[in-house]
Amino acid sequence: MVEKIYTITSHAGIHARPATALVGAVSTFASDVFIEYKEKQVNLKSIMGVMSLGIPEGAQIKVMAKGDDEEQVLKSIDQVMQTEGLGA
Repeated sequence: MVEKIYTITSHAGIHARPATALVGAVSTFASDVFIEYKEKQVNLKSIMGVMSLGIPEGAQIKVMAKGDDEEQVLKSIDQVMQTEGLGA
Protein backbone atom coordinates (compact mmCIF):
# COMPACT_ATOMS: atom_id res chain seq x y z
CA MET A 1 0.00 0.00 0.00
CA VAL A 2 1.18 3.49 -0.85
CA GLU A 3 -0.21 6.75 0.42
CA LYS A 4 0.38 10.44 -0.02
CA ILE A 5 -0.88 13.57 1.69
CA TYR A 6 -1.96 16.57 -0.37
CA THR A 7 -2.88 20.11 0.69
CA ILE A 8 -5.70 21.60 -1.36
CA THR A 9 -4.75 25.07 -2.62
CA SER A 10 -7.63 25.67 -5.04
CA HIS A 11 -9.93 28.45 -3.79
CA ALA A 12 -12.97 26.34 -4.70
CA GLY A 13 -11.67 23.17 -3.05
CA ILE A 14 -12.55 19.87 -4.70
CA HIS A 15 -15.84 20.59 -6.45
CA ALA A 16 -17.52 18.69 -9.30
CA ARG A 17 -15.05 19.32 -12.15
CA PRO A 18 -11.83 18.40 -10.30
CA ALA A 19 -13.57 15.54 -8.51
CA THR A 20 -14.57 14.15 -11.91
CA ALA A 21 -10.96 14.51 -13.11
CA LEU A 22 -9.64 12.66 -10.04
CA VAL A 23 -12.16 9.83 -10.38
CA GLY A 24 -11.45 9.56 -14.10
CA ALA A 25 -7.72 9.41 -13.48
CA VAL A 26 -7.94 6.41 -11.15
CA SER A 27 -10.94 4.49 -12.48
CA THR A 28 -8.91 2.56 -15.07
CA PHE A 29 -6.42 1.21 -12.52
CA ALA A 30 -6.83 -2.20 -10.89
CA SER A 31 -5.72 -0.95 -7.47
CA ASP A 32 -8.15 -0.06 -4.71
CA VAL A 33 -7.92 3.70 -4.23
CA PHE A 34 -9.28 5.68 -1.28
CA ILE A 35 -9.32 9.33 -0.27
CA GLU A 36 -9.49 10.39 3.37
CA TYR A 37 -10.54 13.73 4.85
CA LYS A 38 -11.40 14.43 8.50
CA GLU A 39 -11.13 10.72 9.36
CA LYS A 40 -13.76 9.82 6.73
CA GLN A 41 -12.54 7.52 3.97
CA VAL A 42 -14.28 6.95 0.64
CA ASN A 43 -13.52 5.12 -2.60
CA LEU A 44 -11.78 7.55 -4.98
CA LYS A 45 -13.42 5.74 -7.89
CA SER A 46 -16.81 7.06 -6.71
CA ILE A 47 -17.74 10.62 -7.71
CA MET A 48 -20.54 10.69 -5.12
CA GLY A 49 -18.15 9.51 -2.42
CA VAL A 50 -15.59 12.21 -3.25
CA MET A 51 -18.25 14.93 -3.41
CA SER A 52 -19.70 13.80 -0.06
CA LEU A 53 -16.46 14.80 1.68
CA GLY A 54 -16.93 18.51 0.86
CA ILE A 55 -13.19 19.17 0.69
CA PRO A 56 -12.43 22.93 0.97
CA GLU A 57 -9.35 25.04 0.27
CA GLY A 58 -6.61 24.43 2.82
CA ALA A 59 -7.74 20.88 3.58
CA GLN A 60 -5.22 18.10 3.97
CA ILE A 61 -6.30 14.88 2.30
CA LYS A 62 -4.69 11.48 2.19
CA VAL A 63 -4.83 9.28 -0.91
CA MET A 64 -4.16 5.57 -0.48
CA ALA A 65 -3.72 2.94 -3.17
CA LYS A 66 -3.29 -0.79 -2.80
CA GLY A 67 -2.66 -3.14 -5.68
CA ASP A 68 -0.34 -4.11 -8.51
CA ASP A 69 -0.37 -0.64 -10.10
CA GLU A 70 -0.44 1.48 -6.92
CA GLU A 71 2.63 3.53 -7.84
CA GLN A 72 1.11 4.51 -11.18
CA VAL A 73 -2.08 5.55 -9.38
CA LEU A 74 -0.19 8.11 -7.30
CA LYS A 75 1.62 9.42 -10.37
CA SER A 76 -1.73 9.88 -12.07
CA ILE A 77 -3.14 11.73 -9.06
CA ASP A 78 -0.05 13.95 -8.91
CA GLN A 79 -0.66 14.89 -12.53
CA VAL A 80 -4.34 15.72 -11.96
CA MET A 81 -3.52 17.78 -8.87
CA GLN A 82 -1.08 19.84 -10.93
CA THR A 83 -3.21 20.07 -14.09
CA GLU A 84 -6.37 21.08 -12.21
CA GLY A 85 -4.48 23.45 -9.88
CA LEU A 86 -5.83 21.60 -6.87
CA GLY A 87 -2.79 21.41 -4.66
CA ALA A 88 0.45 19.75 -3.83
